[in-house]
Amino acid sequence: MKERFKKRRTKFETMVDILRVSRQGALKTQIVYRANLNYNRVDRYLRFLERNGLLEREGSGYITTEKGEAFLREYAAMGVVLT
Repeated sequence: MKERFKKRRTKFETMVDILRVSRQGALKTQIVYRANLNYNRVDRYLRFLERNGLLEREGSGYITTEKGEAFLREYAAMGVVLT
């Protein structure tokens, strides 16, 4: 993941990073640091991902839903085809 941070990420790539970080469950602080975001920006993405059923709150953290996992699988499949 870190190699990609040298260039600007698209919103799509940022959402993928958040979903990957949250696969096993993650606190907001962990998402901020591991996905290389700031707190203001992460709030918008978390709300968007929750509204669309890709991420859900679990206790005080977040976890990627099955729909989010399916999204990541499709993303990975597209990457193989596109590169």
